[in-house]
Amino acid sequence: MKKVFSIFLVASVLLVVLTGCGKQETLDMSLEDIITKVYEGFGEDELPSLANTEITKDNMAYYLGVDTIDFKEGLASEPIMSSIAHSVVVLRVADGVDIEKAKQEIRDNVNPAKWLCVEAEKVIVDNNDDVIILIMASNDTADKILNNFKNL
Repeated sequence: MKKVFSIFLVASVLLVVLTGCGKQETLDMSLEDIITKVYEGFGEDELPSLANTEITKDNMAYYLGVDTIDFKEGLASEPIMSSIAHSVVVLRVADGVDIEKAKQEIRDNVNPAKWLCVEAEKVIVDNNDDVIILIMASNDTADKILNNFKNL
């Protein structure tokens, strides 16, 4: 009986250890759905009219301040009128990317005054599994978007 219990115990420990190794966790939602969800709970007058733009290697530096992060897909949500300081970018990183390093690169290089006439009050860079979010907006809006993102 002790032998069976020992084998079971070893197998259980191996299962736990091996589960921790492997691919990074992924957020199983489309980027469009993520953008929709982070804006939930906002009234019509709380946000400007927004449009989504696909992130590519060519426009990545404009939206994130860097163009060196290896990614699978990205989407930016910004006002149709460019004189409003609001930007939400979600970036699904490629497997094996050091997410903490990527977030720090964005923090260090993003321009919260990229609109020239206005500047975002708050800049937040965070992640939920394999998706990094960059939020540049007013203080209250940024916090509410981050809360929605963290609760996905």
